Amino acid sequence: MSDRSAPLRDQPLRDQLLIVTPHPSGQLPAHILRQMLGDDVFDTAKREAFLQRIFLDGDAYTDLLYSLPGARHVQAPWSRFAVDLNRDRDDRVDNGVIKETDFDRQPLYPAGTEIADTERGDRLRRIWDTFDDAVSAKLPGARLMIVGHSMAPHGPRLGQDTGTPRPAICLMPGSQDAPTFPREQWEALQAAAESAFADVIAASPFRRVTLGEPWSVDTLSHNHSRRSGVPAFGIEFNAGLHLRDGQPLDAAMRQMNAAFAVFAQAALELVN
Repeated sequence: MSDRSAPLRDQPLRDQLLIVTPHPSGQLPAHILRQMLGDDVFDTAKREAFLQRIFLDGDAYTDLLYSLPGARHVQAPWSRFAVDLNRDRDDRVDNGVIKETDFDRQPLYPAGTEIADTERGDRLRRIWDTFDDAVSAKLPGARLMIVGHSMAPHGPRLGQDTGTPRPAICLMPGSQDAPTFPREQWEALQAAAESAFADVIAASPFRRVTLGEPWSVDTLSHNHSRRSGVPAFGIEFNAGLHLRDGQPLDAAMRQMNAAFAVFAQAALELVN
């Protein structure tokens, strides 16, 4: 019987890795920004302050933290507050695919604003569907997909763990019943992260690399792994590792990116 995996093993290992960053952007399409700000969209100070708030309430700088030369990448161009790409297309809960508040439950739109079904459908077609197609197009020939996120140091008001201190790093390999990364390799994946990020964690006030705490399932990983058969997992960096008062810590970001390269190699080898 022929070994159908042999052509993949002949590729450079990093070319077999797809890195997806769904939330790094603080940008909004102009019509959505105007829906949110009204006439204040033309007030430069208010507009820039709002966009900075949106950026920091997303996964700021994750495009850089998870950048890995030689790997495949899909990076979202728009903020999660236009459409959250790590939600199911039909998710209508308050923290669903189209949100009405930020994570502190501050409204994103003027009082009384309702997003019509036609507007909702248009956003999903233009943003969610386009991103979904881009991820699907990059998966053939890949051996692993990693979805890169960051999380607030404590659980926000909008979420399942409000006020709870969070770990340095959370790995999301799926649920016990529906793993997206091989179940027998979960502990090895955790150990690889603990080793690769040991210096990063030691230099910070944040401790622990967790499996499934505070989240076990990454929606993008779940959906695309189920469809394609490619192993996948999500990873969350505690934003306190690389941000202070909303400003990036350059040395920490360099260190985290270098550690991620080591970790990604180890994760690939676990499925290779």
